[in-house]
Amino acid sequence: MILDRTILKDEGGQGAAEYILLFGGVIVIAISALLVYKEYLKSGVNFNAAEDMNTVRVCANK
Repeated sequence: MILDRTILKDEGGQGAAEYILLFGGVIVIAISALLVYKEYLKSGVNFNAAEDMNTVRVCANK
């Protein structure tokens, strides 16, 4: 019985499977973050980047 060595060395699907797992993990983390911050985002907080940066600067200089 002769084994076909090309089948044993074929690793082409491994890279695709790793990308699928990577993207799946990123999606799970993103959905988890959305669920954690859902109430904060629903509260209608007005986002003001300039004001937030000033707050961070004041806190960092303390």
